Amino acid sequence: MAGILGIEGLSTAQVQEELQRGGRFVVFEYCVSFFVTTTRRSSDVYFVRAGQGTFGLSLGYTLLSLLLGWWGLPWGFVYTPLVLATNLLGGRDVTEMVVPSLLAPRYDPHLGC
Repeated sequence: MAGILGIEGLSTAQVQEELQRGGRFVVFEYCVSFFVTTTRRSSDVYFVRAGQGTFGLSLGYTLLSLLLGWWGLPWGFVYTPLVLATNLLGGRDVTEMVVPSLLAPRYDPHLGC
């Protein structure tokens, strides 16, 4: 389960329990512009437990976009509000894309399977 922030130390069963209670996997977006070039990207995947807010997790990406997103013409003015809305509404839910990879059997080179 490496590569997902917020699940360190949790077993697959614990993650599944948390998902059943309303946990989810999300990404946040950010936008950076340099005159005529605008880049819109997603963060790493975060595991958000049931009842946990996302404001603190999205704050850095939101501030980055507020400061550097607007400066590209024309896409900075298009992407920045979209990115801000996504982050302020809790991020983009990617649970349906992440869960199958968590539950898939893993290859163990020591066992040959």
